[in-house]
Amino acid sequence: MRKDRMDMAGAAGLVLFAAIFALNQVVIKVTNGGFQPIFGAGLRGIGAGACLLLWVWWRKIPLSLPRDAWPGAALIGLCFTMEYICLFLSLDMTSVARSVVIFYSMPVWLTLAGHFLIPGERITRFKALGLAFAVAGVGVALANRSGGQTSLAGDLLALGAAFSWTGIALCARVTKLREVAPETQLMCQLVISTVLLLAISPFFGPFLRDLAAIHLWGLAFQSVIVASGGFLFWLWVLSIYPAGAVASFSFLTPVFGVFLGWGLLGEHLGPEIFLALALVAAGLLLINRPVRGVRTS
Repeated sequence: MRKDRMDMAGAAGLVLFAAIFALNQVVIKVTNGGFQPIFGAGLRGIGAGACLLLWVWWRKIPLSLPRDAWPGAALIGLCFTMEYICLFLSLDMTSVARSVVIFYSMPVWLTLAGHFLIPGERITRFKALGLAFAVAGVGVALANRSGGQTSLAGDLLALGAAFSWTGIALCARVTKLREVAPETQLMCQLVISTVLLLAISPFFGPFLRDLAAIHLWGLAFQSVIVASGGFLFWLWVLSIYPAGAVASFSFLTPVFGVFLGWGLLGEHLGPEIFLALALVAAGLLLINRPVRGVRTS
């Protein structure tokens, strides 16, 4: 049943959703210890695709892609591939705390691009202030080179992953792919990215590292819980609650990510990362702030 405002059940689900996606950053980093990052990303795509096929078969959802949507499908698949390459390599080089703060600046770049490319997505005063806060936060994270595992290349790859994620969102909004069912969109992303990732993975070194059971469990978590279950949960939430209310919870993922990196991996948290986190979180809240009198569903 469609609702016009967020309730306690929806809020609790979105908090859990944010925590799971933050935990995913930790799991990717741990899983990279057993699988070469690009090869592991390709394996994750196979698992997620299998889960999605089971879902559409169970729900009897047709997977059809009109010919005029093929260019959009190809583009979104390439963006998805680049996101995986950048994110998995980033987490192999830099800390979860740094990567998650930079990666989840994606709404900032989507807001900027949407101002020019998406009708009705104008930058308001509050959004402009949010953009300034969030961009400053990313700048602080990139400039901070002290304490813990730091890598400028890893940080820039996290930024590249955020840009690629922005491209995915734009493809889903401004190409003919917007008229295609979300399950078909996801299948296009998974099929194209999995083929490309596995094809290029030999150029990134041996497929296996110090493989152990924890790495297999991590791969299963990414495939089933995050890439499949997480996406389907997101669709369900958007079908019930206003999009603006759902988006307002996006700031929680980098917050959880920073503290999970510290709690589970023992990452160093200096004052600079807390400043970057505060600026990015404040920026996301302002960007997703509902406009009074405008329906956000």
